[in-house]
Amino acid sequence: MRSPTILGVMKKLSKNCPTPNTAQTINKPCHEPYCKSAAIVASKSPRRKELLSGLDIRFEQKAMPDIAEDYPAGLDPEKVPLYLARMKAEAYRSKGMMQDSTLLITADTVVIIDGTILGKPQDREEAARMLRTLSGRTHQVVTGVCISHRWETRAFSCSSLVTFAHLSDEEIDYYLERYRPYDKAGSYGIQEWIGYIAIQRVEGSFYNVMGLPVHLLYNELKDFGESN
Repeated sequence: MRSPTILGVMKKLSKNCPTPNTAQTINKPCHEPYCKSAAIVASKSPRRKELLSGLDIRFEQKAMPDIAEDYPAGLDPEKVPLYLARMKAEAYRSKGMMQDSTLLITADTVVIIDGTILGKPQDREEAARMLRTLSGRTHQVVTGVCISHRWETRAFSCSSLVTFAHLSDEEIDYYLERYRPYDKAGSYGIQEWIGYIAIQRVEGSFYNVMGLPVHLLYNELKDFGESN
């Protein structure tokens, strides 16, 4: 049985389905093209795929169109993820990749320390430098999320504080060699080895640090389904 919140959203998304019984449309696959994937997460992230699966959402994961993830100079670092999540949604829409019944979820996560954004490292040297910067200190992780449908777009963000223990050069080298976190903001994944040995404290959502504040997403989807 699917999540009750998602059932409400799916009813809205599937209201044009030719199947007479809406409940049947939700619980059994519909062969109409626009009903095969009511929700799309525009991200290649395996972490976001895992987290969305935990919400019992029927969704399809698709790669984003190639876009430059640029943002205005002087934009508050805490507002950057939300800006990029909105930009990703608009890019997806502008490419004609959204059908009328599509519910699109886009997101972006950044690590912030000393007012500076740490994105995904370009190479091992930059990754090591990022981890040395985070070592023994507290930093902020902010995720911006955008939910889009033909009738509405909603966006929200979530912030968590993460405190690292001191990392030795040997520990940093081991982590980079074994886990190669070059696809992760700040050069680390909290769910990996480094999270077990070095994360002293998390203030806020753990899953937000992984890349998606699923508790907020669930509530937004619930409100989304009830208000439309």
